[in-house]
Amino acid sequence: MTRPAECQVLGRWRIVEADLWDRDHLDLDGPAMMVIRADGRGEITFGAIQAGLDLEYGRTIVFFTWEGSDEMDEVRGTGSAELLDNGSLEIEFAYHLGDEAVLKAKRETSSTAC
Repeated sequence: MTRPAECQVLGRWRIVEADLWDRDHLDLDGPAMMVIRADGRGEITFGAIQAGLDLEYGRTIVFFTWEGSDEMDEVRGTGSAELLDNGSLEIEFAYHLGDEAVLKAKRETSSTAC
């Protein structure tokens, strides 16, 4: 794996699209976001999900496990977030023993490495 400082996906990302949910659902409890920090941790928030991430870094991709809550139920899973050629982020998000989704995100314009 790559050192966090060499990872190009560090920062704040605005989730703008998903294959399973519409935009209204994504922004249900506020702006849908993913934060990828250099300290091995991150966060993801969309719909009713609020979760912490444990990260492993590649140059243009991170792999993560996540744990948090969805409508006050404890949930967990795995995923990855990969930087695409067009500068957007493609997030593969899977619930443990449940749904899998693909989300798209754009870098927050004021975002710098966390």
